[in-house]
Amino acid sequence: MDNVDTETPSHAWRGALPSFSRAFNMLRASETPEGSFQNDEDSFFVPSYLEGSTYVQKLREAHRSKLQARDSNRTSSNGFSQNLTTFNIQHTLPPGSHRGMAHTVIERPPVFDEDDSLAPLPTRWNKDDQWGGIEIQPDGLSIKYVGPKNQHDRDHEACAARADHYMPAQCGVYYFEVQILAAIRDDATIGIGFSTKTATLSRPVGWEPEAWGYHGDDGRCFTGQNIGRHFGPLYNANDVIGCGVNFRDSTAFFTKNGVKIGTAFHDVVRSRLYPTISLKKPGEFIRANFGQTPFVYNIDDLMREEREKVQKDIQGTDTSSLVQGMSETDVIQALVLQFLQHDGYVETARAFAEDMKVQKEALSLDPGLKVDGVNIRDDEDANNRQRIRRAILEGDIDRALKYTNAYYPHVLQDNEHVYFRLRCRRFIELVRKAAQLNMLNETKNSNGHGSNAAPQSMDIDLNGSDTSAWEADGGENTAELAELERSMLEYGQKLQEEYANDPRKEVSKALNEIWALVAYQNPLKEPQVSHLLDRRGRVAVAEELNSAILLSLGKSSRAALEKLYAQTSVLLEDLRQDGGEGAFVSVDDAWDGIPRSTHHL
Repeated sequence: MDNVDTETPSHAWRGALPSFSRAFNMLRASETPEGSFQNDEDSFFVPSYLEGSTYVQKLREAHRSKLQARDSNRTSSNGFSQNLTTFNIQHTLPPGSHRGMAHTVIERPPVFDEDDSLAPLPTRWNKDDQWGGIEIQPDGLSIKYVGPKNQHDRDHEACAARADHYMPAQCGVYYFEVQILAAIRDDATIGIGFSTKTATLSRPVGWEPEAWGYHGDDGRCFTGQNIGRHFGPLYNANDVIGCGVNFRDSTAFFTKNGVKIGTAFHDVVRSRLYPTISLKKPGEFIRANFGQTPFVYNIDDLMREEREKVQKDIQGTDTSSLVQGMSETDVIQALVLQFLQHDGYVETARAFAEDMKVQKEALSLDPGLKVDGVNIRDDEDANNRQRIRRAILEGDIDRALKYTNAYYPHVLQDNEHVYFRLRCRRFIELVRKAAQLNMLNETKNSNGHGSNAAPQSMDIDLNGSDTSAWEADGGENTAELAELERSMLEYGQKLQEEYANDPRKEVSKALNEIWALVAYQNPLKEPQVSHLLDRRGRVAVAEELNSAILLSLGKSSRAALEKLYAQTSVLLEDLRQDGGEGAFVSVDDAWDGIPRSTHHL
């Protein structure tokens, strides 16, 4: 009987603008706190070496959107009705009575459609893509050789399996590891590598065309034939073998027990390559790690080196020909200055221009040389747009509408979708204010009226309301709160009625989303809807209205710096698709290099 080395599976693997200036938030990946998901339906993991990459940011956002769509559907099943005649708002409503009310069911929002171009990461072995002589264990990561089950299976030379998803080239580098839990001593006929869907699974990985593998019994690597070449050491039970593909230079490498053996393959085809494992003899037992737990090999350092190579190439690029007669610093300063003027930050632009003048004088080799300053004219239009922006960012939508109609009376008429967004935001601000006042009131009551301190975790923002009055009476002014909630329901009903017959899906979806806020006792504490109340939502509305105003004035809706940002992002995305240099850098890297202020504005 064969002598089999075994190892009990182990769970451990070794191995200075204003504070409200957010003009680029619509272009940047969202920066929301990370969460851990417990059940299989919600499972989501990120290998450490991919953390912070643009690909993973998009993958995480797609996953979050999918969960939100699912939760929204669940809410809808308990939910509300676009036909709000069930609300008898003529009666007096006690504070908080709008929350938790029973309503009829609304139309469900459309299910989130995952981007076909955004390939998911491999997570487990595919039970529908394996040969018959092996068994994939319930964890989806472990495979045991059990032998042929019929005559057809007996004709095989090995039994192989592929992962559930291919290795996304957008990663730049993809890496996984396989732990040998059991194998015949000194004869581990196990192959580790990758293949396309065309490679058959009845032969050791690497013996078929479009398959690449490293075998444990002879230390050879194979690609497309059964005659391999010597590559590295043999491996057996207790060893951990890693396999990585660098899509940037089309190479593949292997590691053993945390040490890189070297590059095994060059000119790897840029195709859909799946992690692949092959086993041949009874007793062979393996477990894969696709990044759910830390790797034995320090792949993070390798990824960091690849990023530094690309960054070095970028830093070495000659920019002298970008704008004739202007240095790189001059171009950057001109872009920043134009952005400040474009978005209405007149005083900040004036201060920045003066600072530019001082710097040029300090750098001048001729102390007698007079340096001309930059003339910042007092643009009344910019001041008006800034007033509107500030009102929205402070949550005062009524004031923003008043200013807009006074300064630019035709903008909202000509941009109905912007007007709709503003009205939806007004409803959100009413819900937000009511929720915050209720939280203040609940805090006072729970403290026995003895403390005026609001919860530290609560983002208090009453949009200019006099909070001292609430603190003075302990939040007992229930009549005013009831009136606020009445206004909220009346406004929501009016909004629903006006757009009840609107055929646009985005309109019905937006209405369903914001109306769902009233279903919760405290929407600020509900992950399913709290993002709707985030103050960052004000920024998007402010930017959209500002762009509409600029277009009405015959100006560009976006500053040159914003255009440059967007164009660069598109170019990098194009370079990222096939695993090129774009997979290792993002525009956000420039933001990350800016020193963080220790003071909160």
